[in-house]
Amino acid sequence: MLKSILGNKVGMTQIFDETGNIIPVTVVDCSPCIVANIRTKENDGYCALQLGFGNVKEKSLSKPLAGQFKKKNIPVKKYLREFRIEDVSQYTIGQEIKSDIFKAGEYVDVSGVSKGKGFAGTVKRHGFQGGVTTHGQSDRQRAPGSIGAQRPTHVIKGKRMAGHLGHEMVTVQKLKIVAVDTDKNILLISGAVPGVSESLLIIEKTVKKVTAPDAQQSQKKKAKGGKK
Repeated sequence: MLKSILGNKVGMTQIFDETGNIIPVTVVDCSPCIVANIRTKENDGYCALQLGFGNVKEKSLSKPLAGQFKKKNIPVKKYLREFRIEDVSQYTIGQEIKSDIFKAGEYVDVSGVSKGKGFAGTVKRHGFQGGVTTHGQSDRQRAPGSIGAQRPTHVIKGKRMAGHLGHEMVTVQKLKIVAVDTDKNILLISGAVPGVSESLLIIEKTVKKVTAPDAQQSQKKKAKGGKK
């Protein structure tokens, strides 16, 4: 069964649990995705579903991309992403995939393009300590330091230096789904996720093993409190 969906990041807010604790959550709009294409082992060598997401005018798409939707006789979508699954027999072209594939309490991995922060130095980009701040007129406070040796007489590849920061694909793993609004197709995911508001998010069932972390953390907090 498919446990992946596309969504738009709406923003962050906070809710209260049964005990009155504040939980910071990210609101994700998972307006229904549609199955735009089905990959099978017979035709493609693997099984996968291609999902379309996001309303857009047909004139905003390239002709080849718009032609794919027209050929399948389904509404045009802004984004197309493919997800591999073992069995595609229960899915059909044009079928809607909604937020109800997830339930509160499940854990997911969320991928998105992080915020772009332009050109940054080594202190901000890589967390370098920086130079000395003594003797008044030091110009080494945010300098990168040495960038190579005398031989070879060039900068070695992979050297951490100043450059473009952010605007790259980032995945945050093992985030808990706090609530699912099936009427509005909204997911409330605990914590922060990559990207700016209205950016595309890929939400998939986590690949990590979940071993009741909430119960373990609460027991550790009680133990620490008893020792104090």
